[in-house]
Amino acid sequence: MNNSMAGFYRSKYKPAVEPSKSVPTEDDNHLMFSTHFESCHARRAFPCFDEPNLKATFDFGIEIPEDLVALSNMPEKGVREGKEGFKVVSFERSPVMSTYLLAWAFGDLEYVEDSTKREYQGKPMPVRIYTTKGLKDQARFGLKNACQIVDYFSDVFGIDFPLPKLDLLAVHEFPIISSSLNPLRKTKADQEFQVWCQFITEALQTAQQLDSLRASHPIEVLVKDALDIDQIFDAISYLKGSSVIRMLSNHLGVNIFLQGVSDYLEAHAYGNATTNDLWAALSKASGKDVTSFMDPWIRKIGFPLLTVAEEPGQIAVRQSRFLLTGDVKPDEDETLWWIPLGLKTNPKATGAAVEALTAKEDTLRDVDEAFYKLNADQHGFYRTNYPPARLAKMGAEKDKLSTEDKIGLVADAAALAVSGDANTAGVLTFISNFTDEANYAVWAQLASSLLNVRSIFSENKAVADGLKQFTLKLVSPATEKIGWEFGPKEDFVTGELRALLISTAGGAGHTATIEEAKKRFQQYISGEQGAIHPSLRLPVFGINVREGGEDAYEAVKKEYLGTRAVDGKEICLQALGQVQTTDLVNKFMEFQFSENVKAQDLQSGTMALAANPKARDALWQYIKDHWDVVHGKLYGNPAVLDRYLKSSLQKFASHEKEREIASFFEGKDTKGFDRGLVQVSDAVRGNASYKERDEELVLEWLRAHGYAPN
Repeated sequence: MNNSMAGFYRSKYKPAVEPSKSVPTEDDNHLMFSTHFESCHARRAFPCFDEPNLKATFDFGIEIPEDLVALSNMPEKGVREGKEGFKVVSFERSPVMSTYLLAWAFGDLEYVEDSTKREYQGKPMPVRIYTTKGLKDQARFGLKNACQIVDYFSDVFGIDFPLPKLDLLAVHEFPIISSSLNPLRKTKADQEFQVWCQFITEALQTAQQLDSLRASHPIEVLVKDALDIDQIFDAISYLKGSSVIRMLSNHLGVNIFLQGVSDYLEAHAYGNATTNDLWAALSKASGKDVTSFMDPWIRKIGFPLLTVAEEPGQIAVRQSRFLLTGDVKPDEDETLWWIPLGLKTNPKATGAAVEALTAKEDTLRDVDEAFYKLNADQHGFYRTNYPPARLAKMGAEKDKLSTEDKIGLVADAAALAVSGDANTAGVLTFISNFTDEANYAVWAQLASSLLNVRSIFSENKAVADGLKQFTLKLVSPATEKIGWEFGPKEDFVTGELRALLISTAGGAGHTATIEEAKKRFQQYISGEQGAIHPSLRLPVFGINVREGGEDAYEAVKKEYLGTRAVDGKEICLQALGQVQTTDLVNKFMEFQFSENVKAQDLQSGTMALAANPKARDALWQYIKDHWDVVHGKLYGNPAVLDRYLKSSLQKFASHEKEREIASFFEGKDTKGFDRGLVQVSDAVRGNASYKERDEELVLEWLRAHGYAPN
């Protein structure tokens, strides 16, 4: 049993109520135990052929103290006495499955229970969420949704959930996912989530960010060894994979797509399948040759940039590989992608009838020049480069755009500025039209894109100050309109928008926001817990750490040590990353690498430090000076170290820093995170070239528009 969040591992926690007598302890913490076998960690727990294509049934039993609870994939089969004070719990035999789907856990647990509305094997199926004692009430919202989700997917695919029960387990440290014993770390959503808009802002953009690096990889890739698997299971495998599936579903039609997936699942249940098997099922359901147009999306690296040239009454479109560094070589631009054009224009214009680009370039004739937009609702996995005047026109007429289109245009413009296919002046001109925007997902993309621009140019004081003023002018109207108070019938997304706007306004120097955050923070740490709405803890804590120096830092650290909120520690770590001095960065890093912070939680604070221009260099210096400590705490699970280093280092924008990073790791054993370091180098080189190319241009634009003095 380890503490590396892989295999059979232990998790520390502070009990919410008096614990059972036999609960193990470690220092001042109590322990629970669970497994995380995905993708190839079952071999850490028991001898097995730990390969996903090899399957077996599993009979599992475990001996535990008699006052604790054991769980596994299947229902409990029986309990018998073990050695003194212990019991042996056995479980029913599992279906045929891969080793990574096997799961078990035990600890001082309690549960909430409900049943599905739909019947399985002639009766409703029991669904439980287990927590450590004293926390089960926090699981009730998750329980309600779990029952609905099981029924929903069973109906959607026409396949019953295959096991006789569903248990979910709230694991205090690291979320694990496996078969009928599933984890619940925190519940965050309601049905008013604007799911596809947030998918575009989060999943699709994250995937395109990684896939725009030369060091990316195809979705389907040869895996050489176990350490390579954890590096491959990244934003490409999951987020690009889901994005291109969404693109395909939109092209085929959702119902046809789901029927094809259902047929595929039925045909290969409890067996193995390949990509071609899925394409064959979808081809049969749709009557289209899915393999021919989808294979490049799965088996080739990268994704396309669609460049638009305008002529009277028509547009020319050309595809090429998109790289964030902007230096695509001829031998890197040989892939011919099938690109669904999704042209929005006057429906009477015949150019809208062209469904896809299947050549390197083509001309769409009879396009309404008054308004057109490619990649409608951002279903396609590509970026689009419009002529500058067209982008500016779409910004001025943004009310004609869907929410998804707005998000895509902002993200594309920002990425194209980094690559050099466009420039930052065009980005700023476009987004300056969004002062009256009211949608959370659009604001999330605006904030993300602006933060990156401000980060890249943060070392030039005149540019940094001008961008801060630009951000302040952009965000102030929406921040002042939404206010601080939550209405009784306000939906979840409005609360998310409020938190985002307050955070962005505070970071841009909005005086009233900063003063209100300080006032509420002082009330909160004086014992008035209701002074800060739970959804506003992160922006309020972050503003105070940034503005309040060591006193605020210590107050938030104290909150971290005392909180029992499910998301409380993560919020505090993100807020503490707003420190503004080298001394506080070092204090925070020492705190993070103490026993107070779990290895898997380090990324939360580190991402905040890396995004913080005042802390970035000190963070890197600490990693260099304490590499043995960093490596020692994180390498028990190489995937965690890989994510940590990428989070820490990829925000730099200096060729000198890229060489320094490469030099530091030269000669070190980097197996398990070597691919991540190459991706860091790619990202930093791209940032550095962007900074060199656009810095003066940005300053000129800021001066011309009154955000920087001449």
